[in-house]
Amino acid sequence: MSVLGIALDSATVIVAVDPGKAFNRVWISDGSGLLTDPMSLPVSREGVCRLESELVERGRGEPVIAVEATGSLHRAWASELERRHPGSVRVFAPSETKAARVQLGSGRFKTDDRDCAALTYLTRQGLGRRYREQAAVEALRAAVRHRRSLVADRKAAQQRLHDQLNVLCPGLSAPAGHGRTLALETPTGLAVLACAAAFEGRAPKPRSLICRAPGRLSTATADYWVARWRACLPPPADAAARARRLGRDLVRYRRLLADVGDLDAEIGELLAGTDGQVLTTLPGVAENRAAAFAAHSLTIARFPDAEHLYSATGLAPALYQSATLNRRGRISRQGLAEHRDALMGIAWGLSQRSLSFAERYAELRARGMAPIQARVALARHACRLAYRLLRTQQPFDEQRYRRGRLSRER
Repeated sequence: MSVLGIALDSATVIVAVDPGKAFNRVWISDGSGLLTDPMSLPVSREGVCRLESELVERGRGEPVIAVEATGSLHRAWASELERRHPGSVRVFAPSETKAARVQLGSGRFKTDDRDCAALTYLTRQGLGRRYREQAAVEALRAAVRHRRSLVADRKAAQQRLHDQLNVLCPGLSAPAGHGRTLALETPTGLAVLACAAAFEGRAPKPRSLICRAPGRLSTATADYWVARWRACLPPPADAAARARRLGRDLVRYRRLLADVGDLDAEIGELLAGTDGQVLTTLPGVAENRAAAFAAHSLTIARFPDAEHLYSATGLAPALYQSATLNRRGRISRQGLAEHRDALMGIAWGLSQRSLSFAERYAELRARGMAPIQARVALARHACRLAYRLLRTQQPFDEQRYRRGRLSRER
């Protein structure tokens, strides 16, 4: 088996797989050309078995298998082929396949066969990334994306619960700036919702709040909310029906909170098995923020330097060059939104917990930058730091970072 980055021998058999929803397009070739006619194999055990029989019939040794990484379509075949041929599967991004098609003169015409030809062309040069190195990152990325969707559902559920509670008990769930806010995810908020559903919007006694709280709820806090509850207007005429709906929504909301908690623990375990664990040494960057950024940045060898990684997030300014014209526009937003949000979250955490980044943030604000502009500028420095940590796998040292920054500014 050839090492990545070194051109393959002409006798090496290359299997190019362009994944699809129902069928995968497969080319089997060596340096002399196609060994069989292009095949469309079903995305099932039958398809893999037919491919294996073709390879056994050729009897040319261990093949190199090139697969285009297209969302979740490629994972089933890539995992099974990696199990049968350990270390043989290489994955390519769709952008790499498109660039290869351009070099082959068919950039504007995308077909499954042209993609297979591009994969064969790239693999013959020794390019690609081993799939076994991507498996842990793929699992982390799937968990991070699932958590992101759960958090979006939680936000929508909280808004719906606030609306229902405000109708049952007008003024109890006051917005920020209009009294003490009610955080629904806390024991206090869950106890208030449970009492509103149980008593159909009528004010409970402090003892009822304390009994229904899933965590610690002090007597003073219970007395405050009961007194505020009694000052509210009476419930509407259809309070009974609204209370039943509120109760069902509260059950779903609690299950959602439990799912997010379980997923947080799972993400922590998955992150520990990747190079992204080193990001948790950054001040203000816990497991969730580190995992969200690492899931879309690993493997870090894909990016030759920190500027390429920063550009991949979409936070780099758009550039226009023509002859003597050089214009810089707004941020390009070309990358994934979740990748961009993860980097912004890291920059925010560093600005709150790291002395060096807090000083830098204050300097940017003193120049007249708006808060969001300062955070975007700070994200560039955070990206450079995160890139270096992922490359070197050395934990963050605040004093060493400050010395390096001051020496560069001299």
